[in-house]
Amino acid sequence: MAKPKSTGTKSVALKRPPSKRVASIRRATTAPASRSLYSVHPGVAMLARWVSELAAKTGRSLDDWLSHIKQAGPKTEKECRVWLKDQYQLGTNAAGWLAEKAFVTSLESADDTPEGYLRLAPVYVEQMYAGPKAALKPIHDELVQLARLLGDDVRICPCKTIVPFYRRHAFAQIKPAATKRIDLGLALGEEPFTARLRDTGGLAKKDRITHAVVITSLSDIDLQVKRWLKQAYERDA
Repeated sequence: MAKPKSTGTKSVALKRPPSKRVASIRRATTAPASRSLYSVHPGVAMLARWVSELAAKTGRSLDDWLSHIKQAGPKTEKECRVWLKDQYQLGTNAAGWLAEKAFVTSLESADDTPEGYLRLAPVYVEQMYAGPKAALKPIHDELVQLARLLGDDVRICPCKTIVPFYRRHAFAQIKPAATKRIDLGLALGEEPFTARLRDTGGLAKKDRITHAVVITSLSDIDLQVKRWLKQAYERDA
């Protein structure tokens, strides 16, 4: 985004200042990723492998596809998806992702690469606890610290609305569900539900996160919660 500027007495039309969200993303994309306590999200790592194999599988690299779409493709993302499937026999996921990639800005797709994701991961957490949810951040930090103490193989991989914990798979997740409440989701399989360890509906839907505990203060992170978190981690060995 252009900064407001002056050219002496000659007036210049000014663009609107960037929003706080875009400004924070812009700062993050130039910050060093090596300091991050976060790991690359498995979905991003999978996408990176897919991109690296794209030329061998389709005859075009990612840059080649994007250039081709912009030069020869339809003018809308929806039409482009259909065009890629019909003209090049690409699968639904591949056509959809390439079409989306061709029609977004570089900032909007900045987390498509491992490097970009690691730069944006802290921003996701910052934005998650902005405003009314700021008081929940100490609870978040304590849960992250407890997860990291479980083992060196724990990976913290923030998304825009949740922060999953991975071992081999997602075994837990933090979700600031309301201004005064964090839901700690846990992959506990057939563990009986209780008044405190509630059903997320995950078991019926075959989702990994099957149980959740409501956390409203640091004192709620007691021995029982720590035991459930450790149990979820150990189930994913």
